[in-house]
Amino acid sequence: MEKTKNNYGKFMLLWAGEFISSIGGGLTSFGLGLYIFQKTGSAADMALLTLLGFLPCLVLKVPAGVLADRYDRRLLMMIGDGLSGLGVLFILICMLQGDAALWQIYLGTTISSVFSALLEPSYTATITDLLTKEQYSKANGLVSIAGSSRYLFSPIIAGFLLAVSDIKLILIIDICTFFLTVIVAAVVRRGIKTSTPKNPDSFFKSMKEGWKVISGNKGILLLIIITSLITLFMGVFQVLGESFVLSFADSKTLGIVETTAASGMLVTSILLGVKGIKKNFFRALWMGLAFSGLGMAMFAATENPYVICIFGFMFFACIPFANNSLDYLVRINIPDELQGRAWGFIGFISQLGYVIAYALCGVTADTVGKLTHTGVGTGSSITILFSGVCLVIVSLIMSRIKKIKALEQA
Repeated sequence: MEKTKNNYGKFMLLWAGEFISSIGGGLTSFGLGLYIFQKTGSAADMALLTLLGFLPCLVLKVPAGVLADRYDRRLLMMIGDGLSGLGVLFILICMLQGDAALWQIYLGTTISSVFSALLEPSYTATITDLLTKEQYSKANGLVSIAGSSRYLFSPIIAGFLLAVSDIKLILIIDICTFFLTVIVAAVVRRGIKTSTPKNPDSFFKSMKEGWKVISGNKGILLLIIITSLITLFMGVFQVLGESFVLSFADSKTLGIVETTAASGMLVTSILLGVKGIKKNFFRALWMGLAFSGLGMAMFAATENPYVICIFGFMFFACIPFANNSLDYLVRINIPDELQGRAWGFIGFISQLGYVIAYALCGVTADTVGKLTHTGVGTGSSITILFSGVCLVIVSLIMSRIKKIKALEQA
């Protein structure tokens, strides 16, 4: 496919659809998390919801990446986005018949995650299909905005909706966003010439090639492994941040805290979307992660909502610099025709840390709270603070690895 500046308009349309989809998904995530915490009061139950919404998607990333290089990427996006709404629909039907049981919520979340696996590798590879190397940084800034929308807009919107209605309205709105994003992907698909291999290799051979392009570059492999460790610490914050705030505040305060904190990501994402990063991507990567860790640790050091908002803002404001730089360093070192299967492996390995965090941090917070006789709030606080300190340490270690720094010279 010939890459031209005109393709940026197609990217913007596709991005708008994912932006809206992210808000819808954030509404459901916030609403279901609050629903479960109010019913059980357990951080572990909230963490299990997050794990089930993430694990199937992660496990299927690698085969989904292979499919993205073998078939129409935009069509795969439509299928993944559309069918993932079935899980939300299942939960809605259960709630319309009365209070949904935990297992029903968990099952619906799992179904949604399974089909969502088709989306990410195809979406990431489509960005490479559409844009030139010079446009990557700006595009990544906008992608960060879409990703932050589930934290920036969804909590405050969900808080308002729950004040006038209940979670069923939130689920209905989320289901409607699936229709919109499928339509957008279809429109973009019509304007893009699809290039698929005429005589594709076997599925497992294609998968092997994806692994080979990653393992053959020691800098990329080291970066991905370290990123997996980083996602472990960030996953702790994502899960326990809500239970920490809810331990001393109501859902309205939680919505305000999440929105205020996530506005940090909006500010820097807009900046990157306009200006982009021109050089020193490696430095922006490790420094962004280090300051994110500092913000995470200080977030959990007090129960003052104003201080929490400040350091939450700091945490989210630094993430786009790290994400933008990580994406750029990897993308420029992988051939276009291998982008789908490579990103499938990259997503799988780098996000294994989230699985560990989602599986263990809720139990850890509950256990620490019981051992200290202070409750789940203090248990969450201690766990988040420790993870923030670890993130700072790992980031500083990364700054000394020359093989990762060399990726910028590709």
